[in-house]
Amino acid sequence: MAHPRSRRQTRKARGGTPRAVPASRRAERSARERRASTAHAQANRTLGTVGERPPGIFGGVPVSEFAIFAGLVALVFGVVDDGGPALEVGMIVMALGVTEVTAREHLSGFRSHTVLLALMPAVIVEAIYALVIGTPRQRILLLSPAIPVFALCYWLLRRHFRIVRHARVIGHD
Repeated sequence: MAHPRSRRQTRKARGGTPRAVPASRRAERSARERRASTAHAQANRTLGTVGERPPGIFGGVPVSEFAIFAGLVALVFGVVDDGGPALEVGMIVMALGVTEVTAREHLSGFRSHTVLLALMPAVIVEAIYALVIGTPRQRILLLSPAIPVFALCYWLLRRHFRIVRHARVIGHD
C-alpha cells in the first residue's frame, strides 16, 4: 500500500502557497508590545533628555542665563582684582542661576542633575558648620555634617526624578 502524501507535500504540489494569509492581529500585537517595551526602557533610563526643555519661570526672558553670565563676569573681575566682594558676589549670582536652571530641568524630568543639586545644600551646611565651629584640627571633621545631608538629598532627588521622568515619558505617548 502506498503511503499517503503529507500535507506539506500536497501544498508544495499546489504551488507552494500557504493556505492562509498571516494574521494582522499578530502584527498589531507585536507592534504594541515593542512600543510598550520601548516606553518602559525609556522611562527607566536616566541619561539624556526626554521631550522639550521646560520653560523658565520668567517666561521667555532668559534671566537665569543672564545671571550666570553676569556672575561669571564678576567672578573673573574678582579673581583679577585678587578677591574681594566682586568674587563673592560673582560666585553667589552664578550659583543662583545654575541652581535655577538645573532644578527646573531636574524637577520636570527633562534631565537629571541629582549630584549637583544634592551638593548645594551639603556645601551650605558645611560652610555654616565651618563658620560656627571654626576649622577643626582634623579637617576631615568638616565633612561630618555634609555627608549625611548630601546622602539624604541625593536619595530624595533621585527618587523624585525617576517618578517624574516616568510620568514625562508615559505622557509623551
